Amino acid sequence: MKRIGLIGGMSWESTAVYYRHINEEVRRRMGDGLASADLCLRSVNFAEIVALQKAGRWDLAAEHLIAVARELEACGCAMVLICTNTMHILAEDVQAAISIPLIHIADVTGRAVQQAGMHRPLLMATRYTMEKPFYVDFLRAHFALEPIVPAEADRQTVHDVIFDEICCGVISPASHDRYVEIVAKARREGADCVIFGCTEIGLLIAPEDFDFPTFDSTLLHAEAAVQFSLEEDLSAEGKESRRLAMH
Repeated sequence: MKRIGLIGGMSWESTAVYYRHINEEVRRRMGDGLASADLCLRSVNFAEIVALQKAGRWDLAAEHLIAVARELEACGCAMVLICTNTMHILAEDVQAAISIPLIHIADVTGRAVQQAGMHRPLLMATRYTMEKPFYVDFLRAHFALEPIVPAEADRQTVHDVIFDEICCGVISPASHDRYVEIVAKARREGADCVIFGCTEIGLLIAPEDFDFPTFDSTLLHAEAAVQFSLEEDLSAEGKESRRLAMH
């Protein structure tokens, strides 16, 4: 089992989902109820990160995440995950500063959408992720997808609910219904699926709310980390099983 490095706290509400889902996946894949992940979690103060976002000081945010990523590498982590979609605006900077792989959330999400045969996902996320090119351009360039985003007023609603409610531990039925309406509108306009492109969104809405495919970036990202962590162990286990079967 290779050690997983998590840059969390952005927000801690969704980082808790990462921790739980990674450990649930390790237990499930290893078939041992006592199995749990070998991981290091470095949780930052989200208020400081949000202040840098609002000030447009992505350079200072990059310095902060790079320092954290280097700490995780020094702790023996075999990979790093930035546990937030928005801060993947700095993914290339962080990857360039470390020698271990950074598992990119848009990479695992885009691959899942493509493998499902979908082409025009609605991206529900923060305004930074919906409006800056780093995420939608990644999906276009690497997976030939045609992502769409909500209209201006709806983008603001999605963004505000994330920061003012979900990140603060508030789950509002009214906001849930508004999100469902926004997704329904996009479907009428040609979306063939929806990406939960903020790690908190799965705390408010769920696949059961929709009758077309959903892709929760948080869960997909966590599962990719487990796959990377266990692939050698599971491969060796499979080889041993085949060896014993031959005798």
